[in-house]
Amino acid sequence: MIPSFRPALCAALSCLLALPALAATVEVHVTGVAAGKGKVNVAVCDQARFLKQCAYAGSVPAREGDNTIAIRGVPPGSWAVLAYQDENENDELDRNLIGIPRENYGFSRDARGKFGPPSFEDAAIAVREDGAATVAAVKLH
Repeated sequence: MIPSFRPALCAALSCLLALPALAATVEVHVTGVAAGKGKVNVAVCDQARFLKQCAYAGSVPAREGDNTIAIRGVPPGSWAVLAYQDENENDELDRNLIGIPRENYGFSRDARGKFGPPSFEDAAIAVREDGAATVAAVKLH
C-alpha cells in the first residue's frame, strides 16, 4: 500500500500561504536640518495612526543638511512618513499657544496642509511586498 502524499502536500502549501509578506526598510532622507541642534525624529504611520502613536520610528543626531534614518521591519502597504528636528530633545514637536509648530517638520512627498497637517493620502508612500527598500524624502520647513 502506497501512502497518500496529498494531505502532507496540502499542509505544506497551507504553511507557505500563511507566511507573512516580507517586511521592508524605509530609508528616510531628511533635508533642511540645522547644524548641531538636537536630533531628527522620524515616524512611519499607517492611516489609522497617522499623527498619533505611529508603529515605526527612529532618530539620529541632527547634522546640518541631509540626514538619513533607516526604519526597518515595515510591512507592505500604504504608509506616511513624518519627520521633525527635535532641537531640545524632548521627543515632542513643540508648538506655540495656538498649536503652530516651533520646530521644523515635514512629511513624505513634501505634503503640506492648508490650515494644519496634510491628509494621509497626500503624504502616503507605497512599501512594496517584495521587501525591497523604499526611499522617502522629507524636507523640513
